[in-house]
Amino acid sequence: MSVVSERHGAVEVITLSRPERMNAVNGALRDGLIAALRAANDDPQVGAIVLTGAGDRAFCAGQDLEESRAVAHADLPRWLSHQRAMYQAVRDLDKGCVAALNGVAAGAGFQLALCADLRIGHAGIRIGQPELKAGLASIVGSYLMTLHVGLSVNTQLSLAGDLITGTEAHRLTLINELVAPEAVLETALARAEAMAALPRTAMRVSKARFRSLTQPGFDAACDAAVGLQMECYASGEPQAAQEAFLARRTRKELTGKTQ
Repeated sequence: MSVVSERHGAVEVITLSRPERMNAVNGALRDGLIAALRAANDDPQVGAIVLTGAGDRAFCAGQDLEESRAVAHADLPRWLSHQRAMYQAVRDLDKGCVAALNGVAAGAGFQLALCADLRIGHAGIRIGQPELKAGLASIVGSYLMTLHVGLSVNTQLSLAGDLITGTEAHRLTLINELVAPEAVLETALARAEAMAALPRTAMRVSKARFRSLTQPGFDAACDAAVGLQMECYASGEPQAAQEAFLARRTRKELTGKTQ
């Protein structure tokens, strides 16, 4: 299964589980995550959610490039709509959501984390917005960053496409709390348990208010992304960049097997 749910008292821990691909997002993971989030949101026994990744390498390394390189130009609107629904499922939660960043959070994984209410990580993780390096426009991610950082930092992270350390992300307020690597999930659970203990109606309406303040901007970014990513795909740049990355990964895997 690409997504695994486990109950810890009043907290539902939802784990992205494709460790062999650093928990990269593909269609099965998107479907599984949307279903798990909606089920947790509808369950009266669940008071808060922790979102994390399997293994210790990645929270989520972003979009699965084997899937994205195969998307036909005409299918981009449908594919991007599926991505949008995944982010919206996090935004639609009536309950507190804590992202436990156990490793790399890049691209779509970074954006998932930004949709959560709190982010817990450690100094050694790497996070950021590398879309341009994959030939893609930085649209939804750059909007989500406006909710956390100023224009100068947003521009640097979006246009350079470099990943930054957990230490730097914490300094920039992209991460709420830094702890030891082995304490990330434990701390996220503690924060989620504290949120679960708060009055449910007050939590729900407070989150609804935050959502109403940011939904127009999120919708505008998602709408704009369709036309702009179609322009990128029409150029052939994403396909070339993703093919090059996958070729490098294949060579690395083959080299590892022969050693």
